[in-house]
Amino acid sequence: MRVGVQAFDSHEADYWTRQIRIGAAIAGFITILGAVRIALDWDRELRWFGIVFAVAAVFQGACYFLPWRRYVQNATVRRWLVLWWIAELPVLLVFGLKDPAGTDAYLPGAVLVMITLAALYTPQTVIKTGAGMLASYVVVLVASGRDLNPVSLATLVGMVGGVVGLNAVNAYNRRRIDGRRRSVEHRTEMLLEASSDAVLSLGVDGSVWYASPSVRTMLGHDPPSTRADLTRLVHREDLPRVSAWLSEIFGAGLGSTARMETRLRRGDGTWIYLDVIGVNRVADPDVQAVVISLRDIGTRRALEEQLGRQAFTDSLTGLPNRALFRDRLEQAVNGSVDVPVTVLLIDLDDFKLVNDNLGHSAGDDLLTEISGRLLAQMRPSDLLARLGGDEFAILIEDMTTAEAEHLAGRLLSEARRPTRLASRDITSTLSIGIATSLGAGDVRAEQLLRNADLAMYAAKRDGRDACAVFDPGMHHTVLQEAQQRADMERALAEEQFRVLYQPVVDMQTQRLIGAEALVRWQHPRDGLIGPYQFIGNAESSGLIVPLGRWVLRAACQQLASWQRDNPQAGHLRMNVNLSARQFQHANLVDDVAAAVAQAGIAPGALTLEITESMLMQDIDDAIATLEALRKVGVQLAIDDFGTGYSSLNYLRKLPVDTIKIDKSFVDQVHTNAGDVTLVSAIVGLCQALQLQTVAEGIETDEQWKTLRGIGCDHGQGYLFGAPAEAAEVIRLLDEHALR
Repeated sequence: MRVGVQAFDSHEADYWTRQIRIGAAIAGFITILGAVRIALDWDRELRWFGIVFAVAAVFQGACYFLPWRRYVQNATVRRWLVLWWIAELPVLLVFGLKDPAGTDAYLPGAVLVMITLAALYTPQTVIKTGAGMLASYVVVLVASGRDLNPVSLATLVGMVGGVVGLNAVNAYNRRRIDGRRRSVEHRTEMLLEASSDAVLSLGVDGSVWYASPSVRTMLGHDPPSTRADLTRLVHREDLPRVSAWLSEIFGAGLGSTARMETRLRRGDGTWIYLDVIGVNRVADPDVQAVVISLRDIGTRRALEEQLGRQAFTDSLTGLPNRALFRDRLEQAVNGSVDVPVTVLLIDLDDFKLVNDNLGHSAGDDLLTEISGRLLAQMRPSDLLARLGGDEFAILIEDMTTAEAEHLAGRLLSEARRPTRLASRDITSTLSIGIATSLGAGDVRAEQLLRNADLAMYAAKRDGRDACAVFDPGMHHTVLQEAQQRADMERALAEEQFRVLYQPVVDMQTQRLIGAEALVRWQHPRDGLIGPYQFIGNAESSGLIVPLGRWVLRAACQQLASWQRDNPQAGHLRMNVNLSARQFQHANLVDDVAAAVAQAGIAPGALTLEITESMLMQDIDDAIATLEALRKVGVQLAIDDFGTGYSSLNYLRKLPVDTIKIDKSFVDQVHTNAGDVTLVSAIVGLCQALQLQTVAEGIETDEQWKTLRGIGCDHGQGYLFGAPAEAAEVIRLLDEHALR
């Protein structure tokens, strides 16, 4: 006989165990009653059956204590276990045939067998076993010799058959209910398995009573392996907090909820961040546990950490950014008592020129390279941050000012090492400001950073590629410079600047051949200001570029006006100085071409003056820029020749037209034989290279005569005319025309 078998769960195992033990107890009790009856009422020669019944009773009673929960997990055991109930029928049959009251004893015993059988097996098994019971009952009735007419027999058999049918119906209904329960449980399990969340139930002892299938996906543990103490999976650092949380949720009332985040160990040993929600259902008789849902928040945590890193990390260099530096600076300043806190503020000189000339990608490469060099010179405890653009800062604790200056010297040396960018070697310099706080409360973090900023601008003012230590007197100087920068911006917008013109003459005839444009500032409060009072500030602030562009256009327009209004001015030339920033600016050539075109002058009538030191900073770059300017058609002159570098060897390489001999060689040329020799050498070299010469700063007739005798082509200085308004140039032109 085959018995229908279903997949078992813990609920069914408990049910089968309970029913088998009930059946064993009933069978043992009935069997022992039978043994007693045999001993009391049967014939003496048959009483030995009582021993058999007694042994059977003891055996069935002993079966009560077997570990049925484990046995019934085996489908074969469940299938063949039905023979226990079937074997009871022959025993009852023998008893019914031999016992004087067997007819009455057989029926209740058989019904009990059917009831216990129906509690476990299928309706088909109940019906088949019931058919055997009916047949045995008829045999007992016939053998009893009772006078039963067919109607009475049919009635008894029908009633017993009804009992069998009722048990079969009960077995059917039980299986339907079990099937529905399994379906609901299966559906619930599938939903829980498909859910991204995992669900656990914890007993009052803290052990896991239930774990949804999604635990396997989330934690890498099979649900059964999670049974035991959940805290064994908790990260050691989180364990005290988790234990306190569990105590809180177990001690709360029915339906209370609590939430926390923690880390659990996965099956592969890694850690997973989880959002944990607990609901107290201990007082619910159907649950009697705390129900916990687990949600993986690893992705969210990773995003939060990434956003945190982005909030405090510079994306280009990977260094801490301004926000993190300010936070660390606050902590250092407020936390130090006797430990000095030092800030080095670092600015990369002329970084904008790299972006303009080589592109932003090259600029980014330079910043990355420089940041690596700076970092290599620092101690592990120091903090290097990129504050933005080309500005870096270093936070140092427990370092004297002298040691900070020594560090700054190393940083300056590292920055000077050439960097390969866009197939070219670029030499960079730094300006570094140093400020120190002597202890807690000495100075606020914001003020310390501002002091370092003032020192850094002082280093720029002193020529860059240097460091400066903050001095309180810098406040006044910087305030003045800041005010001047603001005034210059307003002056550019309101055209407060003026251009004066100093004559350039032929050294043989003193005939006017051109003029040099020199900028002045007509300040609304301070009057006319000379270039030495504002050009340096304009250079460091970058305002020199728009100012130089304005001077260039104004000078070209003035030359066009002279030539248009005076026929004798057709031969005049205009000399315009270029600053270092202008010369390195990416749009210089376009600015020059535009100024010439807008004024309508011949390009050859414009001479651009570049200092010797500017050219020598990067000779290859300088040559490329000069060649581009030559293509526009303008003339080129080296100003202040002889003061910066000994660059005579470069003259044959540089595409220039004129050499301007610096005033320092002219001052004593009429009395100092050494100056005469030097100027003669310069003039001779220029003549060999077919370059014109201009002597600057001529103030006396003796100087003029000596220089004329040496062979200088042109000259300028107060002897021929001071810088003056444009009308003075026309007056000089008319005066020469009358000679």
